[in-house]
Amino acid sequence: MTTSTAAGEPTDGVTIGVEEEFLLVDADTAAPAALAPAVLASARQSDLSTTRFHSELFASQVEASTGVCRDLAELGAQIRHGREVLTAAAAERGLRLAATGVPIVDGPPVPVSEGERFAAISTRFSALMADYQASGCHVHIGVADPDTATAVLNHLSPWLPTLLALSTNSPVRGGRDRGQASLRIADQTRFPGFGLPPWAASAADYDRHVDRLIDCGVLVDERMSFWLVRRSAHLPTVELRVADTMVRPWETLLQAALSRALVRTALTELALGHEAGPVDPQVGAAAVWTAARFGLDGPAVDPVRARPTTITDRVTELTRWVGPALAQTSDTDFVRAALTALADHGTGARRQREAARHGIAGLRSAVTAQVDAIDARTAPCDPPTSGPLATPTK
Repeated sequence: MTTSTAAGEPTDGVTIGVEEEFLLVDADTAAPAALAPAVLASARQSDLSTTRFHSELFASQVEASTGVCRDLAELGAQIRHGREVLTAAAAERGLRLAATGVPIVDGPPVPVSEGERFAAISTRFSALMADYQASGCHVHIGVADPDTATAVLNHLSPWLPTLLALSTNSPVRGGRDRGQASLRIADQTRFPGFGLPPWAASAADYDRHVDRLIDCGVLVDERMSFWLVRRSAHLPTVELRVADTMVRPWETLLQAALSRALVRTALTELALGHEAGPVDPQVGAAAVWTAARFGLDGPAVDPVRARPTTITDRVTELTRWVGPALAQTSDTDFVRAALTALADHGTGARRQREAARHGIAGLRSAVTAQVDAIDARTAPCDPPTSGPLATPTK
């Protein structure tokens, strides 16, 4: 996400940006293809907008990063633009752009991308990096002051499992449904520094948590944390890293809208003097695991009350909690429609599972169908509307 805003302009809880990671796959086999350098070179050459295109850990991965936006319409336009440019650059080389948390079809080994940092990460984590082609959607919300941003993180932690459940899009690996709505999260649990961030009393306290992991030798640098939300190491933002990459632009916008509403609600609570208490680490881990296991199609865990519940109840509580913030940014109607569409049609995890029932041929067809869903020329940012509304209430 680029950072250009007018000097002195307030950004806390207002500005928003998104980073989307995609897999490059062969058009015929749907297997990952290690051609990211060529695709990125083409995308950068053809695009002069605020969108930025980056390499990721493996040479089969590419990222589109929006600029700083102030509303969902602007953000949606930039998301669509980045997807269109990458789709076209991939097609030039006989590839497709796949929006999935992990590769759904096996292929030849893919090398790590070039660069000292990627090499250091690969060496440090050794066998854990084998085929770790995980792709996520990261949402940045502007919060300039480090101490305020740290306090916001404490407020966000209880809601991260719910955001994850709404995004799950990686149940299939090697052509088989593995019984996990988000294999990407299952992969990340193997790494140190994963999960809900530790509660921190201040920016300095937060920095001590990060530095301790670096000093212990389990993180390469401060940008390496696998926490599902963190203070960005290079931007004045809170960065939510909980979501799988999603197929449809409106699914990404839903994550962005709810993330910003959660940050704005946290800022309101802090202004009233309400600090968030810590989440029990074991219960927090249980809530994340349950969301990754079942997505929207099973139980949930309330990490604050430390008890089992349903994902329907968690989504209802989330929308009620952030209702005033959604109204402030005129996002209420969009969120209602998007949540209804997910309730009716399911997340990408459900769609992948349906395709997997038809074997490899079905999965390859599903990847082919993704191109139309990703391509900005055919993919709407508005969710389909049908069924009862999940209404955010104040």
